[in-house]
Amino acid sequence: MNHNFLQTPIDYLKGVGPNRADLLKRELGIHTYQDLLNLYPNRYLDRTQYYKIGQLQQTNAEVQIIGKITHIKTVEQKRGKRLVATYVDDTGKMELVWFRGQKWIRENLKINTTYVVFGKVNWFNGAFSMPHPEMELLSAHEQSLRSAMQPVYPSTEKLTNSGITNRVINTLMQQLFVETKNNFAESLSQPIIDSLKLLPKPSALFNIHFPQNTDLLARAQYRLKFEELFFIQLQLLRKNMLHKSKIKGYPFREVGTYFNTFFREHLPFQLTNAQKRVVKEIRADLGSNAQMNRLLQGDVGSGKTIVAFMSMLIALDNGFQACLMAPTEILSVQHYNDLKEYCNLLNISVLLLTGSSTTLERKNIHEQLENGELNLLIGTHALLEDKVKFKNLGLAIIDEQHRFGVAQRSKLWHKNKFPPHVLVMTATPIPRTLAMSVYGDLDVSVIDELPPGRKSITTVHRYDTNRLKVFRFMKDEIAKGRQIYVVYPLIQESEALDYKDLMDGYESISRDFPAPKYQISIVHGKMKPADKDFEMDRFIRGETQIMVATTVIEVGVNVPNASVMVVESAERFGLSQLHQLRGRVGRGAEQSYCILMTSHKLSSDAKTRLQTMTRTSDGFEISEVDLKLRGPGDIMGTQQSGVLNLRIADIVKDTEILKLARSYALQTLKADPTLSAPENLVIKNTFAQLVKYKNIWNYIS
Repeated sequence: MNHNFLQTPIDYLKGVGPNRADLLKRELGIHTYQDLLNLYPNRYLDRTQYYKIGQLQQTNAEVQIIGKITHIKTVEQKRGKRLVATYVDDTGKMELVWFRGQKWIRENLKINTTYVVFGKVNWFNGAFSMPHPEMELLSAHEQSLRSAMQPVYPSTEKLTNSGITNRVINTLMQQLFVETKNNFAESLSQPIIDSLKLLPKPSALFNIHFPQNTDLLARAQYRLKFEELFFIQLQLLRKNMLHKSKIKGYPFREVGTYFNTFFREHLPFQLTNAQKRVVKEIRADLGSNAQMNRLLQGDVGSGKTIVAFMSMLIALDNGFQACLMAPTEILSVQHYNDLKEYCNLLNISVLLLTGSSTTLERKNIHEQLENGELNLLIGTHALLEDKVKFKNLGLAIIDEQHRFGVAQRSKLWHKNKFPPHVLVMTATPIPRTLAMSVYGDLDVSVIDELPPGRKSITTVHRYDTNRLKVFRFMKDEIAKGRQIYVVYPLIQESEALDYKDLMDGYESISRDFPAPKYQISIVHGKMKPADKDFEMDRFIRGETQIMVATTVIEVGVNVPNASVMVVESAERFGLSQLHQLRGRVGRGAEQSYCILMTSHKLSSDAKTRLQTMTRTSDGFEISEVDLKLRGPGDIMGTQQSGVLNLRIADIVKDTEILKLARSYALQTLKADPTLSAPENLVIKNTFAQLVKYKNIWNYIS
């Protein structure tokens, strides 16, 4: 069947009409026949079994029974009345009960005629009853297109209240299959179908809505999940390949003096194997003719900055400039201070550009950038301003990507004749499955080992009742000359309460840690930026021993002397937040500690999060648990929501299918980049349709 027929507006389907069409559009986003066809059931009820009244158990389960109504009566109750029918089979009797719609039901019930009833059974006053059963005459039940497994579709309260029940959606679906004669076009190539023994498309669609048995249902689900993930991966891989073939980069053929001198004489420590591997991957990208577009993932402290710096040196060796952009001023200043020492050793000119740079500094930077005297520029989004023009930018490095949109990345490109190579760094471990989907157009490198000498952080969970012990421990650490963070949650919805908690906490710490012996910094959202910076600065310089803050402790602040992180109300933080916060300590040579404080009331998810934190410090393992707990939508944060609104596949449970789909998509494109081989034309056509009707773009933000 051609795809165009499936684009028919849903209003034209028999049984829909203008009112229902409006509701379906508003509530479920169903505008066309295609949208209805893609409304897959959430679950299925097993209608293969018929129970005898005599066998019923007090389980509150949904059952199906064949029997007859022998008697109907109306019973008065406190409020209104109820309609009660006596229903019998050859093993016993029970009651069917209605609290609404009684007039209509009473007029339509036939006495002594065989009905199939389906519903939840209650045990009340020594007898079984079934409220508001689904009923069907046995004769109609035997003829209907419904299968043994009954689909339950996604719905909303509004739909149910407006009479669009599951039964109605089921009927519309039957009508859709009658009108289309189940004549659906195949969308995958025969070699893929044969290789994986997949159900053909028409059979998969029929069995997802009207499964003939559990085996066919499982095969239909597998086929449709595979297909959905296959086209998303095809999309991302094509984007990546097109990018490589179309967007030429500068080939950096030289690995020269800067790189070699630094590597041989100034490297502060031996590179780990993971770092060496990543440097190799980056060198290969920079040496090819295509523009590099790489995501570098590595836990806090895994040594991403050194890898980034070595990549910059390759750009300088080839006569180009490089820049490093960070999301906050504090972080960019820190990068600048870290790299300035190395640059001095190698006679490289490096400057810092942020919102607080003076007009004179800016003028100086702009001049040196354009005449090529300046090799490296480090800064915040101030680098994106139109006035900032490079003589020849060869490499742009972006730290903590999730704070910069794609639009901001492309702004950097337009500063040049050719786009510079791009390296995106993040300390937020993105589960591999999600990275494959969300950043599928970037090549991914992972630094998955910590440099030697980094001690793992001891993480413990303590209840509020042990607070005095925790305070004692903090005093012992301060006596050794260490510093401590105490972090409070701050959530928009409960801002006023959270703020009060923070202030109460600050006061109780001030009482237990009195001046002048102890100095305390406080940082929260209501302070002016200048005051925040002042307090942060005192802590960084070691003038205060305790930093009390809300979650806004800037990402990546480096205070090697801070060895304890106390997280208050830890049950209110997400896993990735807890992992990020823990990464603020353990940056020096000393043993560091993370103490998670909670009340005794914990949900099971909160327990799982706390157990995970105390059990492991592997960012990837933590992110996988996080993904299972939260689902993919939340992981990427709000600005990326709608990243993956999948119709049938589940990025957490279907990891294996995802990997398979990606490898088949890759194989297909490698063998036939334009998808013009005869067997791939179905894929090409389906892909074109998906792009045309925007169905694939819903998935990718």
